[in-house]
Amino acid sequence: MSTQRSFGQKIKSAFAVITIPLLLGISFLLYHFLLGNPENFSGRTTEGHAENYLGIIYKGGIIVPILMSFFLMVITFSIERYFTIRKASGTGSLEDFLKEIKADLAQVNIDEGIKKCEKQQGSVGNVVLAGLLRYKDVLGDKELSKDQKVLAVQTDVEEATSLELPMLEKNLTIIATLASIATLTGLLGTVIGMIKAFAALATAGSPDAVALANGISEALINTALGIATSAFAIVSYNYFTSQIDSLTYNIDEISFSITQGFSASYRDRIGKSSSKDQVLNNKELAI
Repeated sequence: MSTQRSFGQKIKSAFAVITIPLLLGISFLLYHFLLGNPENFSGRTTEGHAENYLGIIYKGGIIVPILMSFFLMVITFSIERYFTIRKASGTGSLEDFLKEIKADLAQVNIDEGIKKCEKQQGSVGNVVLAGLLRYKDVLGDKELSKDQKVLAVQTDVEEATSLELPMLEKNLTIIATLASIATLTGLLGTVIGMIKAFAALATAGSPDAVALANGISEALINTALGIATSAFAIVSYNYFTSQIDSLTYNIDEISFSITQGFSASYRDRIGKSSSKDQVLNNKELAI
């Protein structure tokens, strides 16, 4: 189990390392060969006026492919996080699974709960499975005190949680970073475009209207791409953060139920044992 988890972590780490330069390269190819296609410009040269939106975006300058790569990264990592978090919820309904586990705990039907965890899978199922397996191990252990048994169950649940949560949050930092640097990169493109526009105004004689228009166009294109990428990244980050918070809450809730169920089960076992001892003592006194 630990070997499979370690292998999965290596794959996810390699995914980010490979994806970022790959998307950056794809963006530059799209910029030069799709947006920079001579068919998009008058005179069939990139020096001519843009005749469609592809040509207009191309006029945004060298910052455009960088912003395009940021946008593709946000989409790619959002899709990756979506499937990862969906898988973490398990194969069945998470709400029904938690209700069934609580019912099994109330009836001290640990074996049935373990089977349901193995069927459910996912991060929540793995954490609950770790807690139930430890629950089953310490329940019949007469050498440990009640507090030691509860602590053992809590420790196993916390260790399982600490292994699962980092996998859910992985690559979210990339999306959060893109939300910030996309705006700044767009602002950089805006400044470069405005510099070109004012340079056109500073020429002797009448201003170069074409250079002025190109400079302003470059500034606005970069601003639009930066804002769009940042907005999408912020929405994506907040959505996945809320999903992870929901999973974390469910894990904490079922973990509390496991420890409480164990305490209640332990009291019942002690109470039954005391009752039997009392009955035997009464019989001995009667004899």
